[in-house]
This record gives sequence, structure tokens and C-alpha cells, in this order.
Amino acid sequence: MDGDEAMIAIGIGCRKGARKEAILSIIAEALARADLAGEKAELFTFDGKKEEAGLAAAAAALKMPLMFLPLDALRAAGSQVVTRSAAAEKAFGIASVAEASALAGCGKGAYLLLPRISGNGVTCAIAKGLDP
Repeated sequence: MDGDEAMIAIGIGCRKGARKEAILSIIAEALARADLAGEKAELFTFDGKKEEAGLAAAAAALKMPLMFLPLDALRAAGSQVVTRSAAAEKAFGIASVAEASALAGCGKGAYLLLPRISGNGVTCAIAKGLDP
């Protein structure tokens, strides 16, 4: 992307072993709620999810890049997170993995288009900003 193009980042959080179908379903719901169906977007999560086959399979099915971010990057975006998950805070020190992933993926100037939604062990949020 060039430096002036708006970026749509989809942040994903999931339980270990989350299925591709559950991930695809929550992403479709999030895109529909944000009125972004068919828009170009990238998927972001934290680097502790690199071994999640369901995430890789969902990204491939959607033909979207899947980017893994260090927890420090997610924590840096933490002040903008609006949803609180006690489980995520306890496990990772982040109030919402999905929201922080989306915000960190967009970089400076990012803002939430859709706060976290969840279902079937998967969370999803959408942010917009300029390419980091």
C-alpha cells in the first residue's frame, strides 16, 4: 500500500485449535456489521498464534495476508482498546487480543471501526488507519 491509502485491519483472537469455519464465520459477520464486505483487508493476530492451522486456513480461503505481531506491539495499542476480557488480560496482559491486533496492525492513527465481537472461541475486531 502507498503511504496515503487507508488500511483495513482485521484483528483475530482465538482459543487453541479454533476451526477454520468458526474463524471464517466471525470474520464474515464482522465485515457485514462494518459494511465492509468485499473490501481489501489484512488479518492480524499475535505471534503466539503462528501454529494455529485454523487461522492459516481461514486466511488462505479469504486470500488475505495473515500477519503476526509481537505482544509488545499489541500492548502498545492497549490504550485504544474498548473491550475488556479478563481471560485475555490474565493470559497476555492485553484487554482484547482482537482489538489490539487490529489497531497495532494499522499503526499510528488507527481507530476501531468495529469493536470486538465473538463466537465459537474466536474474537474479531476491525480497525482502519494508514499503512504502518
